Amino acid sequence: MPHTFFIGDHKQMFPHLGERIIMSGKNINCEGMPVKDNVAVINAVDTAPIFENAQIREIKQTEMVGDKKDTQVEVRVTIAQLPTTMAIESMIQNGQVQTSVNGIMIQNGLTTNLLSAKAATGEEVPEQIMVTTRKQYGLPEDAVVYCNFNQLYKIDPATLKMWVNILNNVPNAVMWLLRFPQVGETNILVAAQQMGLRNGSIIFSNVAAKEEHVRRGQLADVCLDTPLCNGHTTGMDVLWAGTPMVTLPGETLASRVASSQLVALGCPELIAKDRSDYEKIAIRLGNDKEFLRGTRAKVWKYRIDSPLFCVKTYAANIEKLFYKMWERHERGEKPDHVTELSVY
Repeated sequence: MPHTFFIGDHKQMFPHLGERIIMSGKNINCEGMPVKDNVAVINAVDTAPIFENAQIREIKQTEMVGDKKDTQVEVRVTIAQLPTTMAIESMIQNGQVQTSVNGIMIQNGLTTNLLSAKAATGEEVPEQIMVTTRKQYGLPEDAVVYCNFNQLYKIDPATLKMWVNILNNVPNAVMWLLRFPQVGETNILVAAQQMGLRNGSIIFSNVAAKEEHVRRGQLADVCLDTPLCNGHTTGMDVLWAGTPMVTLPGETLASRVASSQLVALGCPELIAKDRSDYEKIAIRLGNDKEFLRGTRAKVWKYRIDSPLFCVKTYAANIEKLFYKMWERHERGEKPDHVTELSVY
């Protein structure tokens, strides 16, 4: 396969994550990039009601990204300035399903499963305007949030030690994990503390239904992949959410999936050469705001432009591969590696 051997149908399943609008209830200073793009996010298939009833500001800035900062990417942030966000904050705090703000009906992003079971599982596209915030998951609004949403068995001691080193070298950083399973939470916390991690640096959330699982990935700044067994579908989930993923490839297929995804995405600079390089990339993303902002903008843009989430391209390539295999069979040749695809 010329691009990646892993594919996800996220573009069709979750089109409401194709765009995001940053929620703000305060005065906006258009100089620079004053608003983080992952503290309070609004997603919808139809964003027209937001543009009609809220004050919209668009901030644009060009960043040089890549390992050598040789790629130019436009950072574009769309902000919906509401007169007040008190109704939304009250909705979240009290567990309400939805609320109205300035004539806009907004759904609590934690309640998709209450309104539509099929939308919650990804079988149908949510029709509502949904808000997703760090407050919903107990994440600090001003922190650098690293995440990993894999099952906890994928976290071996060496990986946890790298994460501890990263967190200890990035001020005000936290690691966001899942209770997957719940019994593993205490073991992870105890082991990390024994490795020298400061208290309160790891935050756990419950496992969520598919749509919420993918959507809440927008709230993290960086995903730290598990080298021993990568995030496979989980990697596609977090990349579709626009969150950069740092990985370290191993010798097995299970340890090289994330690298394949990042190469297809066009972000090979996020693939580490060794454990030291893994920590270096992650720490730089945590401490260099310009680098993080540019990398996030690149991932957000390339997930649409690259072949990673293009099922049509993937299907065409695998058809070519099947033709190539059949040609070898017709010639009476033994099975062998296929290193080049012909064009049919």
